[in-house]
Amino acid sequence: MDKKILIVDDEPHIRALLEQTLEDFEDAGVEILTAKDGQEGLAIIQAEHPDLVFLDIMMPKMNGFDVCNTVKHELKLTDVYIVMLTAKGQEFDKKKGLEVGTDTYMTKPFDPDAIIEKAQEVLGIEV
Repeated sequence: MDKKILIVDDEPHIRALLEQTLEDFEDAGVEILTAKDGQEGLAIIQAEHPDLVFLDIMMPKMNGFDVCNTVKHELKLTDVYIVMLTAKGQEFDKKKGLEVGTDTYMTKPFDPDAIIEKAQEVLGIEV
């Protein structure tokens, strides 16, 4: 079964940067999906069931905390690995992220190498 990564961020340049960072995974057969807000992201998660989601917190329509909470606690999709990406590195946000079921927390600006390492770890693919 093909693996999927979903990038959910309302900033086009962040989506593009993440896609560029993860492009080598496409050569390994991984499909990369994107969404521009939380609502769209949640719809894609329900339809596509990605293995890994890079999820921004501050977004229109539905924030990352609400998306994560819905995925982990309402839909019970515990096998969807969620990485929260945020400009907010405060402890409060990390605590809230853990409460809603975030698997990992990364702050912006992110280190592309850390993104690649996390994707390799979650997907079990070396690129």
